Amino acid sequence: MFRTRFAPSPTGYMHIGNLRTALYAYLIAKKAKGVFILRIEDTDRKRNVADALDAIYNGLALAGIQYDEGPDKDGGHGPYVQSQRKAIYRQYAEQLIEHGDAYYCFCQKEDRPEPGEERDEERGDPCRNLSPAEVQDFFDQGIQPVVRQRIPHEGTSSFFDHVYGEISIENKQLDDQVLLKSDGFPTYNFANVVDDHLMAISHVIRGQEYLSSTPKYNLLYEAFGWQYPEYIHLPHIIKEDGKKLSKRAGDPTFEDLVNMGFLPEAIVNYVALLGWNPGDEREIFSMEELIEAFDMDRISKSSAAFSMDKLRWINGEHIRALSPEAFHDVALPWYGDALRGFDLQQISQLIQIRTDCLGDIPEMLAFLTELPEYDIALFENQKSKSSLESSKAVLEAVIPVLENQEDFSNAALFERLKQYAKESGNKVGTTMWPIRTALSGAPASPGGATELASLLGKEETLCRLRLGLEKLLSV
Repeated sequence: MFRTRFAPSPTGYMHIGNLRTALYAYLIAKKAKGVFILRIEDTDRKRNVADALDAIYNGLALAGIQYDEGPDKDGGHGPYVQSQRKAIYRQYAEQLIEHGDAYYCFCQKEDRPEPGEERDEERGDPCRNLSPAEVQDFFDQGIQPVVRQRIPHEGTSSFFDHVYGEISIENKQLDDQVLLKSDGFPTYNFANVVDDHLMAISHVIRGQEYLSSTPKYNLLYEAFGWQYPEYIHLPHIIKEDGKKLSKRAGDPTFEDLVNMGFLPEAIVNYVALLGWNPGDEREIFSMEELIEAFDMDRISKSSAAFSMDKLRWINGEHIRALSPEAFHDVALPWYGDALRGFDLQQISQLIQIRTDCLGDIPEMLAFLTELPEYDIALFENQKSKSSLESSKAVLEAVIPVLENQEDFSNAALFERLKQYAKESGNKVGTTMWPIRTALSGAPASPGGATELASLLGKEETLCRLRLGLEKLLSV
């Protein structure tokens, strides 16, 4: 059975790279009808952030990624929080020491050779070959050691990765990594191996930065006599300028993007495409469709560039695919108190097809509550064949027409103004353009002239048309 895991550290919110790792692990498991596990790797106590655990739970729920086993869903392989597994790591570290695959190290950091340096007794590693008596002497002095992995000096370690193919690294390039720190907590490099084995993880999905460490992990698997899992290392996500995507550089997290007005399902859709393609032209997916289409052997080894423009396009496609009721529900929080007097259902119907990001809504609708200052040059439009003179003539004529119009619904207004255009010999566009301009005070608006007039109501519509006419008469 396929068993994958997402193993975040509680160090902050859900970064885009973390979201992609969780998503790919989830998709791989679900495509194979397998099990997806959440494991919390909290052994680096200095980096843990208060409330970050809740952020992990909330982020996964928001993304629609449901784990089958985890801290609150025992599947028989727990505990699923590493700080609760200290005794397990100590047991396996002592087993390695007993078999000569690890050793106690009492050295200060500066006493250690750098990774990649030739290692022998003359160049360092003084603790690598301590006798039992020497080890006991250090303990008697009250010095707390770390436990280090004993890496072979000779040979080459090789493994296969589903993305990068066959990888080989000479053992002399590997350092004797710390497995247990002096406080008894394991390092990630040790805990992930022990936990992945004990939790029966079949496929490990993680970032490409762990490629160089994987041979060390495999040496641990071999020392224990365990079979190591299949590996899928993911390429970096970069910005369009080529720099790595990073929260430290101010790049948005998953939650930031949601707060900016992007739908969680659209973000998930886009993140799935950052390093993977379905083999055809499709770009819009639901979670169910992603599960059906995902193939781990179609993950690219090239870095994936994160584009806000592409995310906006995908988000717009998801918005337009919502039912009118669903769109109204997600748009409602963005309307604000200022629009309370308007027909919000009507607004939702008007703007859904024109909305790419929910965060655009306040600015898109700001003209409803306050007409902006605008240049009369907006009344000129080549496409609708509108000029200052034609716009002035239209407004002078339609203001009396609308003063006598009782039904201010969009449909009734459109029919009345279309009738006026026919009677006056104007094109419909030439009639509507100056009205829309006077009502919105903007070069573009979320609706046409009669849609805006219906929203604003008769009194406000006539007021704005008269202001527009005043501007035109002043030149």
